[in-house]
Amino acid sequence: MKGFLGEYEVTLDAKGRFLLPAGLKKQLPEGADSFVINRGFEKCLTLYPMASWKPIFDRISKLNDFDPKVREFRRYFLNGATEVEPDTAGRILLPPNLKSHASLEKDIVLVSAVDKIEIWDAAQYKKLFDSFSPDAFSSLALQVMVKPEESNN
Repeated sequence: MKGFLGEYEVTLDAKGRFLLPAGLKKQLPEGADSFVINRGFEKCLTLYPMASWKPIFDRISKLNDFDPKVREFRRYFLNGATEVEPDTAGRILLPPNLKSHASLEKDIVLVSAVDKIEIWDAAQYKKLFDSFSPDAFSSLALQVMVKPEESNN
């Protein structure tokens, strides 16, 4: 299987660093020693192993510069993207501007998101799930996972 599974509670130290849990480390692609960290689509951060980031960046770099929507998307998506590497102790430093964007203080959750890892404030992540009912999840699953022609069966 290629990708990540699980969610992991970790703590930021006073300098804004966290230790990548062993459960995630063993799921990393071979030779993954650098990452790109960026703002997520929600109020979280996204940590991309370089192997996951490169195809996204390559695709974005081929978009039409003459399209104002492309320029706007690039600005929002790439603004703040930062290459990071674990230090000798295996800790990853969160850039202060990104840490502030996601309101990360001390307790955070690393959440598997297929080929990337989302970084959430623990309280915000809990609130996200507390506000989502089983019926709403079932409805969302139907919208996302079932093709229109399959729903008629």
